[in-house]
Amino acid sequence: MARQKRGSKQGLRGMSAIPIIDLFAGPGGLGEGFSALLDDSGFSPFRIALSIEKDVKAHQTLELRSFVRQFGLDGPPADYYRFVRGEVDRGTLLEARAHSSQARSARTESWNIELGVEPAEYVSSRVREAAGDDISVLIGGPPCQAYSLVGRSRNQGIPGYDATSDGRHFLYREYLRVLTAHWPAVFVMENVKGLLSAKLDGQSVFARILEDLHEPANALASGKRAKTGHRYRIVALTVTEDEQFSLIDASKADPSRFIVRCEEYGVPQARHRLILLGIRADIPTSGLKLLQKAEPVRVGDVLGSLPKLRSGLSDGTDSPESWRKVISSSLSSKWFKKLAVEDEAVAAEISRGIAGASSRRQDRGAEFISCAAVPKALADWYLDPRPKGVPNHSTRSHMPEDLKRYLFASAFARVHQRSPTLADFPSLLLPDHKNVNTAIQGSMFGDRFRVQVKDRPSTTVTSHISKDGHYYIHYDPAQCRSLTAREAARLQTFPDNYFFCGGRTAQYHQIGNAVPPLLARQIARIVAGILL
Repeated sequence: MARQKRGSKQGLRGMSAIPIIDLFAGPGGLGEGFSALLDDSGFSPFRIALSIEKDVKAHQTLELRSFVRQFGLDGPPADYYRFVRGEVDRGTLLEARAHSSQARSARTESWNIELGVEPAEYVSSRVREAAGDDISVLIGGPPCQAYSLVGRSRNQGIPGYDATSDGRHFLYREYLRVLTAHWPAVFVMENVKGLLSAKLDGQSVFARILEDLHEPANALASGKRAKTGHRYRIVALTVTEDEQFSLIDASKADPSRFIVRCEEYGVPQARHRLILLGIRADIPTSGLKLLQKAEPVRVGDVLGSLPKLRSGLSDGTDSPESWRKVISSSLSSKWFKKLAVEDEAVAAEISRGIAGASSRRQDRGAEFISCAAVPKALADWYLDPRPKGVPNHSTRSHMPEDLKRYLFASAFARVHQRSPTLADFPSLLLPDHKNVNTAIQGSMFGDRFRVQVKDRPSTTVTSHISKDGHYYIHYDPAQCRSLTAREAARLQTFPDNYFFCGGRTAQYHQIGNAVPPLLARQIARIVAGILL
């Protein structure tokens, strides 16, 4: 197949590139990785033909990124960077006459509908209209809340909750419908590793999904064996080709072999996800490549260059002076005086953090900050010098007592190179929650305040970051805050010029649900090796 120059629908000699259909696309992490795969001449084997996403704000982000891709290697116009800097709004950018064709292509490529609600026949017609009869690659993952460990824990507390009636368990069938309507040569499906332990009616959800993906036509045939249809070989991306033979029979597959540990592949985040590569049975797989391991990337090496900020105060007047007063009051508290005796090194780190906060100007950031934020790692991937700064870098507010807990937790992590559990906290600093004692004794919420340790990959960035910053505390005691959306985006390996639409909560939600684009590019390289 011919290659395409990024942003173009035509490759070398005017031939079409490999079209991709992206379902449950979110803000476009998987698609970004596939479209970012380029050779030395700046050509890509792929083009995103259609991306489908139901969330309005995520779709706006997706459409905006599609607009950026339309301009190819020359990059987006100056107007895009004016938008990123907040000088023009999104509507003005996309409605400008100078970019009308690119905006029209972006609107066609990005579709805001809910799969399972929109008629399947209409979805199929749009897919065929976008990609023609050569639909070679299908990517995406169905919503995973009902599969996740935290999600299932939360659901079990809902009166009358019935897992068998939760439609999110069956949205993967919409993926099957597209498979059986178009039979792409390859598909990539991503989901949470909690899927491995999920059960419905006493049966493994994961085993059921593997069987369905192996023979998708049968899965949709209501108990009858389909007369026509392809089979797919379900491949793990981290085992050798010889080992793949043990995974062909879905019923005998070792589920853990499908887990990809992102921190082992150059992503600065210990994100463990199920990634299934499906290859149509008639497609040869000789010489199948694996994901290539890379040195771990540390949190501090990707976040350390971003502008230093303070958190806000959610109770009382929010100002730099009142913020400093709150954290400085720790030095005269009973818990600090006791800590100075029991853990002198952490107490000294707290004192240094407070002194650092008092010695420099503190602000809360903004939707765009002018800066030169060159990271120590992955700079070529993150940076675009044209906007001369970064978007989506503003902090949220916290309760005064939580600020003191953040201060302690980040100082503890700096000294002990691990995030503290509630058992490590001074007793006078513990939150007044009814489950604190059980958490201290080892329940699943013992790490209620989790610091992203500077010298390690981060913990998993999930959509829960949109609701709670306690699990995403910055490692710098002088900043005493949770991560911004831009910092979460860097941990997810979104380039700095990737703008997330919506308010801060919507931005966090999009980022937490996404596939890291840097990992997606590596998967794209494997897919290209199969098809080219």
